[in-house]
Amino acid sequence: MRLFTYFSKIFVTTLAVLAVSSFASNAYVFADEDLYYSLSRMTKSQQEVQQIKKLNDAGRQIDWSKANELVCHGHLRVLKTDIIKGNDDVTKLYFVRNISGEIYILSIPEENELVEQGLKNAYGNLEKMLEYKMNFKLLVAQKNINGATYNYARFLEAPTQLALDKIFKTSIVLMLFFVMLGMGLTLTINDFKIVFQKPKGILTGAILQWAVMPFIAAALGKMLGFFEAFPYIYVGIVLITVSPGGVTSNLMTYYAKGDLALSISLTSFSTVLSLFFTPFLLTLLCANVPEVTIPVKLVVQTIIILVIIPLSIGMFVRNRWPVFAEKSTGFFSILGVIALLFLIIAGILGNLEVFTDTERYGVKFYLTVFLLTMFGMFIGAAVPKMLGVNNYQTRAISLETGLRNASLAMALSILIQDYMGDFYASMFFTSAMFGILMYPAGFIAIEFQKKFLPVEPQPPIPVKVEEGEY
Repeated sequence: MRLFTYFSKIFVTTLAVLAVSSFASNAYVFADEDLYYSLSRMTKSQQEVQQIKKLNDAGRQIDWSKANELVCHGHLRVLKTDIIKGNDDVTKLYFVRNISGEIYILSIPEENELVEQGLKNAYGNLEKMLEYKMNFKLLVAQKNINGATYNYARFLEAPTQLALDKIFKTSIVLMLFFVMLGMGLTLTINDFKIVFQKPKGILTGAILQWAVMPFIAAALGKMLGFFEAFPYIYVGIVLITVSPGGVTSNLMTYYAKGDLALSISLTSFSTVLSLFFTPFLLTLLCANVPEVTIPVKLVVQTIIILVIIPLSIGMFVRNRWPVFAEKSTGFFSILGVIALLFLIIAGILGNLEVFTDTERYGVKFYLTVFLLTMFGMFIGAAVPKMLGVNNYQTRAISLETGLRNASLAMALSILIQDYMGDFYASMFFTSAMFGILMYPAGFIAIEFQKKFLPVEPQPPIPVKVEEGEY
């Protein structure tokens, strides 16, 4: 009861601060972000889709000899339509998004002009450029079309990828794959049997993870205004809570002297369940978010490739070569923490400009993310205690509820952000900040567990001594 009262005070106080900050902050609208959403709607409208060709044709009519030069870094993006069939002029609209948010529709010269001006290589691999952050050297100009003014750009030379971005994009996929492989090396079929051996603990944890926390995240996101003002922050908040547990919760449970076997089993159980619940809950809770469409097929494919397959490979290796798997466990546990920290640091260093966007990422944002993990650990402790779960298991459930697989959330956000139209990569930044803040939150929770969830030292495993041995 003392645990419930203490955390309730923290929750109410923090909630009050968030409420004040939400009223003190007005939604800020970026003009080019509105333009992006307008262009995006164009590709989905039967009445407006013909404007794609008109915009592409207009770019070729510009007198580029009078254009200004611009050197910047940012992203090449593309909006596509499947409403009609045809060549790229009819179905695709490429544009450069400067790092500060300005949009320049990309003018793609005719084939003969590309050859004459030596720009064939610059435009030769546009689809590949979509994956990375690039350095651009551009000619920029304006064009008035039907009373609206658009910014256009043309490459002066072939864009080049930023070195840090290239390392980061490759690393996030490889690291998540190997982290999940390492998790598989720690698992056996017996770990899943705990679902039946300790049903109250593991089922309570699973219900808290999948049936409670996502709806709390959605309620917070709506109550604090992210749903309307910054919808992709809202989606990022939901994405955190529809990601399964990860190695961080297992590590924290070990330090907390909680039920590590239960923590590992709950992590593996929730990881398998994520194949269904992650896309289902994302779709359910974000269906009415303005401008958001959840790519269910892409989410499922990503989880299968980066989570289920390496987890299965790891379990196979554990079953076939148990000694090797046992020796490798320590390495992969350390790799999991290092990988998460690397991904967070590299991702933030590559997107430092977001910290200047204080309207979007202000005090309210950081407190919300921190509150989410703290409240997860609070409810993960309070509910099991009400249900009579012992403190040893409650420690594990609490940490498992509040600490999630931030690496998976970041990987998903990067892989689906272009499809969803996450203009400012808000889903990634939200996942990254959760990955940072869950560590201090976890250690704070462990200190409170020592006081409010005391446990007796676990008895040593009895060793059978054969007759005649000493």
